[in-house]
Amino acid sequence: MSLTLQTSVKPFKSLPLNRKNAHKLLSVRATTLQQPTTKTGSGSDQTSGQESRPTRVMVIGGDGYCGWATSLHLSNKNYEVAIVDNLVRRHFDHQLGLDSLTPISSIHDRIRRWRSLTEKDISLYIGDVCDFEFLSEAFTSFKPDAVVHFGEQRSAPYSMIDRSRAIYTQQNNVLGTLNVLFAIKEYSEDCHLVKLGTMGEYGTPNIDIEEGYITITHNGRTDTLPYPKQASSFYHLSKVHDSNNIAFTCKAWGIRATDLNQGVVYGVRTEETEMHEELYNRFDYDGVFGTALNRFCVQAAVGHPLTVYGKGGQTRGYLDIRDTVRCVELAIANPAKRGEFRVFNQFTEQFSVNQLASLVTKAGEKLGIDVQTISVPNPRVEAEEHYYNAKHTKLIELGLEPHLLSDSLLDSLLNFAVRFKDRVDTKQIMPSVSWRKIGVKPKTVSA
Repeated sequence: MSLTLQTSVKPFKSLPLNRKNAHKLLSVRATTLQQPTTKTGSGSDQTSGQESRPTRVMVIGGDGYCGWATSLHLSNKNYEVAIVDNLVRRHFDHQLGLDSLTPISSIHDRIRRWRSLTEKDISLYIGDVCDFEFLSEAFTSFKPDAVVHFGEQRSAPYSMIDRSRAIYTQQNNVLGTLNVLFAIKEYSEDCHLVKLGTMGEYGTPNIDIEEGYITITHNGRTDTLPYPKQASSFYHLSKVHDSNNIAFTCKAWGIRATDLNQGVVYGVRTEETEMHEELYNRFDYDGVFGTALNRFCVQAAVGHPLTVYGKGGQTRGYLDIRDTVRCVELAIANPAKRGEFRVFNQFTEQFSVNQLASLVTKAGEKLGIDVQTISVPNPRVEAEEHYYNAKHTKLIELGLEPHLLSDSLLDSLLNFAVRFKDRVDTKQIMPSVSWRKIGVKPKTVSA
């Protein structure tokens, strides 16, 4: 099996994907669908002390679930957007026998359709940010004012499948982010890094979760320190390493960065992705990449009992994908200062798994769907009943107006799942990755 690109970009040798190199990623030297125009913005003016609006935004991981919606949103807001992506997320589906609930077009067709509908161009650089030569050429070609970094392996279960996926996750995420930091230092020192972190970095402490920092008095002395991290998977640990590396480079090199510790995202529709079926976003429902509410809606649509892990008291922060794109826009429009490492907790509401199951059950009843719930053995190592109260005020203060989880939104999500239920592979619903049983032998999780 090999991965190839459409002929709309410069040809390159494909990389055979086998057991030995299955996690090596594609790398193309600054291949684009269109040549970027001359840079019109400079990010900020340090000599005058006045900030100008960033105009050129590089979205790393712009073909993914959050990245695609964000790329379209920013383009629609008249930012000049470049997507940097190695398309490996699509390969994961082939590798594990998974598929999106929604049919998704190729990245080339997506960008062409966007251009035809809006007359707005999105540049495309296909390659791996772990390849610094490729990343350097993308930076020097596009000259970004801001970089939005989604380009990481984002699934905790994927990182816990086996040794090779755990190593891939940490190498890809940590080394890729290090390359981005070095590229900013070398080629665009005033560029603002907007990094997608995760609320999972904090774990579930028995005290309130602050936004990045906590003030502590100990033995009569007081200091403000980074909030303690209690990651619960190799994926979450990679995010902790990222945060530490970014904080250090802000202090040492004067990089400006905002770490968006995002909660669990649900939904699939944004104003832009609704414009045409070729702009549809992916919708994951499987046990590896699917998130809780999205999974429950699909399970209800196909008549499968909702799969609550263990006692179901696991509580997390959640947000609509429409709020994800708005939060990123707000962070870009209000950049961190040089040398500043900001942390925003990016979610709008807190729910336990049991609360989500109850909400989906009630929404199903209104649509005539008999929704059942079952408790399944928890494949994760986590507290199933715990205190959880996380602060999330900074994005609200910047102007975020949240889309809260309403009955009408749940109805919409369920109807959307029913619309595409013939595409559901029910064998992918039950969890198949165990935190305790991870081993060194390569594992295939698809049935």
